Amino acid sequence: MEIPPKSPDGSEKSPQSKELLTSNTASTLCISSRSESVWTSTSRSKWDIYHKPVIVVSVGAAVFLFGIVITSLSCFQIKNKNVYKMCGPAFLSLGLMLLVCGLVWIPIIRKKQKQRQKSQFLQSLKSFFFN
Repeated sequence: MEIPPKSPDGSEKSPQSKELLTSNTASTLCISSRSESVWTSTSRSKWDIYHKPVIVVSVGAAVFLFGIVITSLSCFQIKNKNVYKMCGPAFLSLGLMLLVCGLVWIPIIRKKQKQRQKSQFLQSLKSFFFN
């Protein structure tokens, strides 16, 4: 059986408990579970709000177009025709999936922005009347 090494200060703490004591998991969890805009009321630019879905839509469109090219190569190329027939539809479906996910994500973000604005307005009204 292996004996864990002693700490330099002489305390008999296991490496696991030492790791738990020094980690900042609670603060990291709190930061990652909420977006910054919930805690601060600073306005963000459109790019800050919509950059993720725009990237997903553009990558999806690029993969979809690549799938179209690969599928069309299966019609013209004699060599490796089976490879093109297998890879083309895979890229088509992956690109279409990313494209649709990004396009659906945009209205969801808009709806959340409206709800957040209503919530901030109601909070300001509540603080005005009850303070």
